[in-house]
Amino acid sequence: MARQMPLDLAHRPALGRGDFLVSQANAQAVALIDAWRDWPGGRLALIGPASSGKTHLAHVWMAESGAARIEAADLGAGMVPGLAAQGSVVVEDADRLAGLDPEQRRAAEGALFHLLNLVAAEGGRLLVTGRTPPASWSIDTPDLASRLQSLALARISAPDDMLLSSVMIKLFADRQLPVMPEVVNYLVERIDRSFAAAERAVAGLDAHALGERRRISRRLAAEYLGEVDDTDETGDAPGE
Repeated sequence: MARQMPLDLAHRPALGRGDFLVSQANAQAVALIDAWRDWPGGRLALIGPASSGKTHLAHVWMAESGAARIEAADLGAGMVPGLAAQGSVVVEDADRLAGLDPEQRRAAEGALFHLLNLVAAEGGRLLVTGRTPPASWSIDTPDLASRLQSLALARISAPDDMLLSSVMIKLFADRQLPVMPEVVNYLVERIDRSFAAAERAVAGLDAHALGERRRISRRLAAEYLGEVDDTDETGDAPGE
């Protein structure tokens, strides 16, 4: 039977408070987000590895605070008053400003510096996200670097087995894919210990299942990972 070409179908991740999975890896960050009215100076840096849930937790805070959201790379001087007027603002991926072209980088850094100051002056709240602590970010503007390095830190750490399993279950659910626990356990034991690896595994297995026109099973997961699996499973025929 010919392989079916998988379609790149969009899926919408669930980003509500009830969908955020809490464990030791992110409990400190969740506690600080919950205490957002008490942030020192009204500002906080939320840091963690790629795909660790920073954006999800930022959306949780946005729902609670009514905050506006913008990517750091999209910041410009003309946006600052309007953003500050929202009272609460999320600036995502501020650690990636170094990757912009020089002119765009100067504009974004200048806007972020003024936004930090204006939000503080008006008694608002500002959440900045990045993969590492601000002290490691490459920031050309000395005053901005100093401001960022002074922020309190909410840390999301690498996931433990329980959180990684829960994240994978959620990722499958976001794609409306039913999976058995043994499939998740099999994958967790074999992928890199990171949220990004879990995301790649779920997306890859989804595409593989579509291409093979088979349900997701432990056997299919083994084939996707290139491992020999002698498990005799039923109900895994093409088209099922």
